[in-house]
Amino acid sequence: MAELKTASAESTAARVKADIAADDLSAQVAALRNDLSRLTESVVALGQGAKSAVTDEASLMTEQLRDKVREEPLMALAVTAGIAYVFGLLSRR
Repeated sequence: MAELKTASAESTAARVKADIAADDLSAQVAALRNDLSRLTESVVALGQGAKSAVTDEASLMTEQLRDKVREEPLMALAVTAGIAYVFGLLSRR
């Protein structure tokens, strides 16, 4: 009879430990989800900032190219013809 009480007490203690471990695991999973959510928000903000910077830079470069073509149209035509010629040679291979 004493062995049965000891086994029952050990079983109860094991259940309590398992419940505590399950609660701890649940708390860790919730914290991980929260961290992942904040990380996702940070990555999205970083991506939007990078997109804005690239868009601004591309716009600036486009405007500079337009100005250069307006200043030297013959040079722009010669460069374009040269690039087209190189692409033509490469496409034959």
